[in-house]
Parts: sequence; structure tokens; C-alpha cells
Amino acid sequence: MDESEGPPWPGGTVMIEVQNLTKRFGTLTVLTGVNARIAKGEVVSIIGPSGCGKSTFLRCLNRLEEPDGGAILFDGADILAAGTNVADVRQRMNMVFQSFNLFAHLSVIDNLTLAPIQLKGVNKAEARENAMELLRLVGLGEKADHFPDELSGGQKQRVAIARCLAMDPEVILFDEPTSALDPTMVREVLAVIRELARKGMTMVIVTHEMEFARNVCSRVIYMDTGGIHEEGPPEQIFDAPQRPRTRAFINRMRSVRHSLRSKDFDFYSINASIETFMQRQSLPARAIHDVLLVVEELLQIHAPVIGRDPMELSVDYSEASGLLEVAIEHEGAEENLLEGAHLPDDIGVTLIRGMSESISHGYHDGRNRVVVRLRQPSSKAES
Repeated sequence: MDESEGPPWPGGTVMIEVQNLTKRFGTLTVLTGVNARIAKGEVVSIIGPSGCGKSTFLRCLNRLEEPDGGAILFDGADILAAGTNVADVRQRMNMVFQSFNLFAHLSVIDNLTLAPIQLKGVNKAEARENAMELLRLVGLGEKADHFPDELSGGQKQRVAIARCLAMDPEVILFDEPTSALDPTMVREVLAVIRELARKGMTMVIVTHEMEFARNVCSRVIYMDTGGIHEEGPPEQIFDAPQRPRTRAFINRMRSVRHSLRSKDFDFYSINASIETFMQRQSLPARAIHDVLLVVEELLQIHAPVIGRDPMELSVDYSEASGLLEVAIEHEGAEENLLEGAHLPDDIGVTLIRGMSESISHGYHDGRNRVVVRLRQPSSKAES
């Protein structure tokens, strides 16, 4: 798995296995060595910043985009192999688009019966009966004889979901199914997807609806810069993400960062930069004071490392949660310099502990990371 090691895997029957998938558009590489597994009955959401490759990854799964390398195993067979029946793959792994893609000249019921009749050879009466059952499932039985331009956006998307279900797929891929809808319509579409999840449908959903991903999906994949950056159960991704980019995305984190390459770094410039950053976030004077003091103590404690190993100092503020953190990250052997027993004078550690809500140390990919989470500011107006 690119950038993440040993991601949690729920087990079960693997329906889709992606191996080292790459995709380029001209000289632009959109997907880089992506590896993933989707199990039968899973509801997997894919989140991440715009342009990170989420939709391209989804479209590669049923070959609406042709990958440039790697393999996609569907029930054990590589669907990128020569001679693959792509139409059959798309029937079994169907897709719902953000733009609905309904046939405007056909009624709702005809939109649902066209493909089963023409592609699967279902007789017209049976296709119509199945279509009505699906329309009732999505709450639109009374709209069977209407045309798409008579429907709201949310109703069109529910018809699109019913049309997808009419082909009796094993997997449904959703490409941002609510992005073109207003909040009321979003809720009605997500309610249908929740019902499908309850029935055990295997689904992969590219979405910006974070609460939906948290509450409905069994696993969340966070993509960034063309790869899978982190994945895990919703409670991990949303409440305790392991990687800095994931945390920044989830918390709408704003940051100020400094690279320390020498013992002779400009402390006053760093101090001024952090103070200016925090003032721009309208944080209270007490919070600014505490952060600057924590930064000063952390730099003193880590003085033996600065210049020996590349070091990054960051101050992160979450607009979404009010979270305020100071972090030091450096390469080298695993060591936690905040352990008081290793210090000749632990006054700095005592000060940091007194101002913090928590202190954590992690070691990953040859890098030590110490994170000091400060007590939440009580008021932005406090002075």
C-alpha cells in the first residue's frame, strides 16, 4: 500500500483487488502504484482533496478509463487482460454518476427497462415489473411515467440508482452522487444508499459527505497526490488519523511550518511567523502565549538533534474542531526526547505538560514525531 503500512483489513471474500495501478494523462501522472482491496458486502468511501485521483481510480475499476499499468482483479480475474468482456464487467460492476446521465427522451420506467431488455434479454413485462419494484425501493413509484426534466435533482439521482440496480450488479460505484444537489436532495439520495448498505450491497463511493462516510461506510480510504495515503475504519480516519495529511484534510487544518537544518536557525523569525499565523486565525492572546512558550521549550529540548537530523516544526490549527497542536518531526533512530528521565533538567517538559491536553510520540518510516496538543482556547475574543 503506497505510503501506508499494514492497513486494517476486515477480511471476508475479496471481490476487487487492485495491484500497483497507474494512470497517466499525457505527461501528468494521476494514479501512482495504487493497491487496494474491496470485500463482498463492504461499503467503502473514498475521500480526499480535489484532483487527487479519486474519480479516476473509480473509473478505472470498470474501465471507463484505461489504466497504464497494474492489475484489477474482479472475482480473481484480471479485467485488464486482453479479451476481457468489458460490457460484462460494467454490468456486474455498475456505476452511478454525479450528472445522472438519464435519457431525456425516455420516461423514467423506460430508462430503467432499456438496458435489461437490450443487454440481458429480459422480456418487456418482466423488466417493467422489476423496474417498478426498484422505483418503489427508491421512493419514486409514482414517477414511473414522468420524464427526467419533470424531476428534481434528487429524484433524478434516485432514478439513476434504480437504473443501476436494474442490471442486478454485484458492485455499485458511486462517483460523487450528491455533488450536484442541494442539501435537501442530498439527504434523500443518501437515505437510499443507506438502505442499500443495510441490504448488504457492495459499494465504493467517492464522496465529500464526511458525516455519511463516518456513519454508513465500513471503511474509509483517504487519497492524496495520486495514491492511497491512509485507510481504516471510520473511527480511525475521522477521530484518530495517523498521517499528517489525513489530519489536515479531516480537520480543515491550517498550518505554519519551518524546516530547521542548522543549529544556527533564526529563532526570532520563526517566533514572529508563528505569532502572525495565530493572529490571522483570530486566536486569543493566551493561546498565542502558550504556543510560543511550547515552541521555545520544544526547540531547547531538541537542541541536540537540530543540525544532526533534518527537522520540521509545525503549528496546526483546526478551524473545524478548534484543535491546536505543535509538532516536531525528525529523522533518525527511535527516541523520545520529552521523556524526563533522559534530561538533566526537566523543567521544560514540566512546563509543556502543564499547558497541554496531551503529548504523544510516534515513530514511522524512520521519523520521530512528537505532538503537543494544547488546551482548547476558551474564546477567540479572550485577551
